[in-house]
Amino acid sequence: MIVIQPVLEIQARDGFALWPVAGAEPYAFLPLSGALSPAEVGTAVMSIAACNDCEPDDGRPPRPADPLGAFLHGLLTMDDLFASGGLRVTDTAHGRTLLPGCCNGMDERSDWAEVVDGSGWASFGHDPSPLAERLGDRVRLTVDTEQDDSPVIELQVTRLRHLLARAERDLRHFTHLVGPWAARHVPDHAAATTAAVARALAVPSPVR
Repeated sequence: MIVIQPVLEIQARDGFALWPVAGAEPYAFLPLSGALSPAEVGTAVMSIAACNDCEPDDGRPPRPADPLGAFLHGLLTMDDLFASGGLRVTDTAHGRTLLPGCCNGMDERSDWAEVVDGSGWASFGHDPSPLAERLGDRVRLTVDTEQDDSPVIELQVTRLRHLLARAERDLRHFTHLVGPWAARHVPDHAAATTAAVARALAVPSPVR
């Protein structure tokens, strides 16, 4: 069985206390879906905000003095947002997993469309260096092209298209959780945080 999940890389944030977060290992991947607990949603929002926690420039307003406003400032004021992660492909029958590489962003999952309906080729970061190639009516996924004996995963193009659509649905369902979570934990920034998270994940809008 092959499973595709949208996964977010967890950012290290020692001593984080602005809202409850789950006990996830830094730089591990958190699958995003509508089944996450409030603490896991908090971990995801923390990680996305941390990815964009940089000093103001380009005419953006100064960082607020309060800790919450300061931490959310990049997420809520930057035009170009980044969320580290992508799609994880797991072949449960053979024990093989393709992970997004370093510097791959959640928005780059759109490159999968090139595999099924475009050029037939896409890569997703480095260390590891995953690669997807369309070969006729099948797609070959190489876990790490830097390894001569890298594991591969193969599946039908039609099956991949179906699994990609399901992953997009999982992401939309995750964004549906963010609004209620934000209303409870960051009420003064709820609407802006919800919209920014969806934008960082390249999801058009939360489901209703």
